[in-house]
Amino acid sequence: MKNSIKAAAVVSAGVLALTGCSGDSDDKNNVTVVGYSVLESANANLFKAFEDTDAGKDATFDGPSYGASGEQSRGVADGQPADLVHFSLEPDMTRLVDAAIVAEDWKDNDTNGICTTSVVVMIVEKGNPKGITEWSDLTGDVEIVTPNPASSGSAKWNLLAAYGSAISDGGTEEDAKAYMEAFFENVAALPDSGRDATTAFKSGTGDVLLSYENEAILARQNGEDFDYVIPSTTLLIENPCTVTDGAPDAASDFLDFLKGVDGQKLYAETGFRPLVDEGDLTIEGAIDPANPFPAPTTLLTIDGDFNGWGEANGKYFGDGLESNPLGILTEIQSDFGTN
Repeated sequence: MKNSIKAAAVVSAGVLALTGCSGDSDDKNNVTVVGYSVLESANANLFKAFEDTDAGKDATFDGPSYGASGEQSRGVADGQPADLVHFSLEPDMTRLVDAAIVAEDWKDNDTNGICTTSVVVMIVEKGNPKGITEWSDLTGDVEIVTPNPASSGSAKWNLLAAYGSAISDGGTEEDAKAYMEAFFENVAALPDSGRDATTAFKSGTGDVLLSYENEAILARQNGEDFDYVIPSTTLLIENPCTVTDGAPDAASDFLDFLKGVDGQKLYAETGFRPLVDEGDLTIEGAIDPANPFPAPTTLLTIDGDFNGWGEANGKYFGDGLESNPLGILTEIQSDFGTN
């Protein structure tokens, strides 16, 4: 019998407008980074590289914090120290704008506030024994692992990619809803974060894990013996980052570094698709290291296909609390129980 999942209760985040939410104010060279879970390995290399530059020679990175994107955002809104925040998706940044912790113009720059990009992929057992290549395969005899959208930003990207694939193939919204009902019937686990979902899959849960391409590449670099598939239709993942109000100059310098050529090359080495043209790259851990970031046949975007996060977050992931109706995907998820 397939496992099924009951939607976890979604915690309503009370947002406080706080001052003094930057990191250690007594050390203007220390940068406190708060990010979503899958950044941890990549950032360790960026910290070291930045400290070797003239701009970063006096910088330190004591106490970076990583976890599920939504939980990290709520933590900063509630007073967790942060000088630079790097989240999975824009609504987690918007929460901090509303709390007067991040400037309203955080997107007014060359990258529109985006620091890393990836695409949604399907991680499968070595050799892909169930022949999973497309979204339609996920409604057959398979068990799916994907994070929980109540806490994880990566979950929202995954579910929108699945939903959007049905529309992209010529279906209606009703067709997409029907597809997602069949999809959730096959969900075996909804861990709290993208990193927790990877751990669950590695431990033997499920036949397919929905994840970031960079997470798949990094895991393979670290010796994990699985394959991954980029479906013909997938969704571009765009991860925002910025400095908080009152952050030290070192935080702004580090932000410039990680968006620049050197920082993006380091992110690419751990599987992120670079924002700038890096020319020919060989990335170990990719399915084809010499062509690590192939273009999907159809690449959906949050702005072009879902009218931006300002509309999509409520429409698809509303939690049903207060004046926020249940979203399309939240409602479908809530129909399934858990073992």
